[in-house]
Amino acid sequence: MIYDILLILYIVGCIIGLWFVFKKAGVEPWKAIIPIYNIVVWIKICGKNWKWYIYFLVPAINIFTFLLMVVETAKVFHRYSFWEQTLSVIVPWFYLPFLGLNKWEYHDPTQEPPHKVSELRDWLDAIVFAIVAAVIIRGMVLEFYKIPSSSMEKTLLTGDYLMVSKIAYGPRMAMTPLSLPLMHNVVPLTGGQVESYVKWIQRPYHRYPGLGKVKRFDAVVFNYPDGDTVCTAWNSNRSYHDLVREMGRENVLNADQMFVKDHMVKNKIRVRPVDKRENFIKRCIGLPGEEIQIIDQMIYVNGKKIPNPRESQITHAVNFTMQGLNYHKILDEEGVSNEDFENAVYALYNGAETYEVPLTDLKAEELRTRDFVGSVDKIVYPADEPNLNLFPHTEGYCWSVDNYGPIHIPAKGETLHLTIENLPLYTRLIEVFEGNQLEVKGDKIFINGEETTTYVPKMDYYWMMGDNRHNSADSRFWGFVPENHIVGKARLVLFSWDKDHHRPRWNRFFTNASKF
Repeated sequence: MIYDILLILYIVGCIIGLWFVFKKAGVEPWKAIIPIYNIVVWIKICGKNWKWYIYFLVPAINIFTFLLMVVETAKVFHRYSFWEQTLSVIVPWFYLPFLGLNKWEYHDPTQEPPHKVSELRDWLDAIVFAIVAAVIIRGMVLEFYKIPSSSMEKTLLTGDYLMVSKIAYGPRMAMTPLSLPLMHNVVPLTGGQVESYVKWIQRPYHRYPGLGKVKRFDAVVFNYPDGDTVCTAWNSNRSYHDLVREMGRENVLNADQMFVKDHMVKNKIRVRPVDKRENFIKRCIGLPGEEIQIIDQMIYVNGKKIPNPRESQITHAVNFTMQGLNYHKILDEEGVSNEDFENAVYALYNGAETYEVPLTDLKAEELRTRDFVGSVDKIVYPADEPNLNLFPHTEGYCWSVDNYGPIHIPAKGETLHLTIENLPLYTRLIEVFEGNQLEVKGDKIFINGEETTTYVPKMDYYWMMGDNRHNSADSRFWGFVPENHIVGKARLVLFSWDKDHHRPRWNRFFTNASKF
């Protein structure tokens, strides 16, 4: 409710301000309340040319244009001070009424000589303006991300630079507003050890209406659901909760250093708010209220099989019949990245060499035609014993990454029937995501001190999976993605850099980032 009031205050404040500004400029003030027409009149009052009309029509650019117009309005009242113009950009809903109701007179800019400022002042104005505008655009309209790993290959590649739309699902208001601008959760050049925000003020989750809702097969950016607590030595590369299961809570909490790959790294335990958790990108496979099951790598939604992405990858065992070949080069030609080759399982058996690497169906078929390749076999992991690395990390669930579920995805407002057996699926939802106190006494379940056998979720939840199915930490490992973790939809691959071959991937420029 408070966010809607603030939005109304912003809009109404600006309109009231323009009403009095128009009046001072000798224009009928009622024109300030006519959408579109008020922009035309405003541009004319500030002495700008026809190009400014075009700027207002371009998404994201129109935000810059609006803020520039507020500054230009200050100038036609001879308000030139740095601090006053900074105030006009930060709080235009307050500054425009302040300007219109004050005693200052309007001066026609077409009759005035241009006001000159020093080079230093020019730079300060540009920096402040750029930061304020970028923060607004980044928070409310769009943001740019780089794909850091191969978990979405071959649909989205390591080195792809994406434009992510915040308005696709609705802009999410910042829950942690006190942070350094244009930084996500850590200060650069500090080795990930210095946080870029403080948690003195935490605001409730709120999302403004967007262009639509999350749909199946969307490539979605979201905050890492398992990243509420992190070991900074690993950050999101290894979940704190996985480390606790492996090493024990006390050992993790007391470790001021951790062995990462081949060296020791400084470590701190951080508890991060939702909007400051690491950003992940996966494909939405399951929607609220649906049942998901994976049988031999095929996904079933409510009992109906759905297709896998055309460019999805599965690990294959590639058996070479000849020794001494440059296997790295051969597999590189079939699209196996350096990262996947370095992580490949290698075996030498009866003179034949085998590599287990991720391949698309098309690339696997191409390899089978090579003279020096004996076989290319898809690897399917059976579900024959409990795997505590998979969600819900408890005995009694004999699931694997290829044979998983069935599991029900909670929807807002529905009634979940709780039992001791299915409670591990919803424990984190009840306690962490929705902030309740959960206790089990014998065979009885208590939520916030009251015995119950049901729970009604306050949010919708989603099931996300990577297209590189055997090399993706996704919902199979950490469960549901709550709606308050959703950041936006990957819209466009703006630029792509192939780090393995040190060259741009020209064919990926300006392509659809959510293609299926």
